Amino acid sequence: MRSLPWARGWCDLPRWQILDTSFNTGKKFLTIWHEWLQEPRRPQVLHVVALCPRAPELDELLSAGRQQPGLLRLAQTLGEQWFGLLPGFHRFLLAEGRVILTLCVGDALQSLRQLQFQADELILSPANPGLPGAFESQSHWAIKALVRLCRRGTTLHGPWPAGVGRPALCRALRSCGFVTSHASSNTAPENAESLQAWFYPAWTLKTSRQTGTLALPIQRCAVIGAGLAGASVAAVLARRGWQVQVLDAAAAPAAGASSLPVGLVVPHTSGDDCPLSRLSRAGVRLMLQQAQQNLLEGVHWSAPGVLERQVGGTPQLPAHWPPEGKDWSEAGTPALLDAHQAAAGPALWHTHAAWVKPAELVRAWLRQPGVTFQGNAEVSHLQRQDEVWHLFESSGRLLCKAERVVFANACAARPLLDALAIHDEALAFQLKQLPATHGMRGLLSWALHADATAAATAFPACPVNGLGGMVPHIPTEQGPAWFMGSTYQPTHHFERSDSANHVLNFEHLQQLLPDLADRLAATFASPALKTWKGTRCVTVDRLPLVGPLDEGKNPSLWMCAGLGSRGLSFSVLCAELLAARMGAEPLPVEANLAKALNALRG
Repeated sequence: MRSLPWARGWCDLPRWQILDTSFNTGKKFLTIWHEWLQEPRRPQVLHVVALCPRAPELDELLSAGRQQPGLLRLAQTLGEQWFGLLPGFHRFLLAEGRVILTLCVGDALQSLRQLQFQADELILSPANPGLPGAFESQSHWAIKALVRLCRRGTTLHGPWPAGVGRPALCRALRSCGFVTSHASSNTAPENAESLQAWFYPAWTLKTSRQTGTLALPIQRCAVIGAGLAGASVAAVLARRGWQVQVLDAAAAPAAGASSLPVGLVVPHTSGDDCPLSRLSRAGVRLMLQQAQQNLLEGVHWSAPGVLERQVGGTPQLPAHWPPEGKDWSEAGTPALLDAHQAAAGPALWHTHAAWVKPAELVRAWLRQPGVTFQGNAEVSHLQRQDEVWHLFESSGRLLCKAERVVFANACAARPLLDALAIHDEALAFQLKQLPATHGMRGLLSWALHADATAAATAFPACPVNGLGGMVPHIPTEQGPAWFMGSTYQPTHHFERSDSANHVLNFEHLQQLLPDLADRLAATFASPALKTWKGTRCVTVDRLPLVGPLDEGKNPSLWMCAGLGSRGLSFSVLCAELLAARMGAEPLPVEANLAKALNALRG
């Protein structure tokens, strides 16, 4: 084979998945993104997974964007989310979610072990010499690590690595199953500008290499539940070309827990940076991107930061918290507390935290092309006929048909599944591994700001949480308002009265902001105090349930539920994870973190 000019084979495909062995300054990614934009027959979704021992500084990224026409605007767009790049995976949804960058910060080989997808294209990029953790092209083990992510026909290309013998590299590639552009000889021409190879092993690939499901055909999907979980799944699938019908028992979307007037998007912190903390940061990053793309800032959302009181000494930051971690969360200094009109005391400051109106986001997601909402559609039972699910209401009326069904209806999902399992032994066995969920009631106390002057002087400039949360200065149809709460009470307990819950919220406010509590004591005892109530769906380990519910390589029943009180922080992450499982795409987080969210993990 002779060396051929490089051209991507991505035209008219549903997705194209690239693995780059070195992100460097980001210029290569920006160039690929720009090429995708210029291609009329571009794939529906472009995934770029880039290994990156150390994330470049923002200035380096912007400088890379200035090196070629058309790249600076793209670099600036990416740069808006370029913060907190701790070791681990970081996902960026660009071009309305159709260009997806997964940046794998840390040791290259360790990152490769956490990846689960099949690349269409491998870019063998030169890394900075001597950079610890960089991908080493001369290493036979590094090449073998790439092979695990190849399908038959995957293309490898890139400049010849400096300091690596070309014949030796060609032999190493061929021994791993690649056919090089100079396969007819044992040497590679020294004047060849680039390396090209194709993965066509002479042996049969083991099925044990395959991880997760195969890519499902893009068809129809019914999503049961029109809250944050269901709407986020619908939007993510629609961007990939699915026709999605969202059904809800209520007449309008966001009728359950997602009708919360305002909620906080705040990363979880812990002294050991536990999986919940890492997952929450991944979720917050994605939610901030979606809020910025879909909502009106200052009206439907804002990211002023959040002050978290360390009630009882918790939560704590890890002992060795690097600067990238402090981009997310840091100890609250007296100056910072004073700047945000908060009383002195132990606290954490979360720079990239926000308030969001969940219902506005749900409606924005459901307006996306490819999504249809059907209200007053309570699914009573399902039947499968010829690989197609039929969803019925209790009267027997057919609501819709779809090849895939996603249960995003919180605690109402389990009764539907149990009814299905009566006549399906395989599903009944699978459901034994589905963790139990239960309802958690919550009540939010709120009122309008009495006057602008008092609101500016008495209330903190940003939300404060730690034991419930105070969220001030929220625009509503009646005027600016504050919200305090919410309470927690399992649904299997005797329900407290609204007045008792308001008292609990007031007691929590006394611990968070004692001076403000004194000022609001009369409001809490007056008719001016308003109430919002809802029920969250929680799991025992407080982690969502995401993934397939039936066995095999072609699952038709899926779940995205159990988001609990972190629905805003988890919904986009869970939807991206579910779409990745459905499409055999790169996961949004490391495989070991994604495993913690598996629906069938019990």
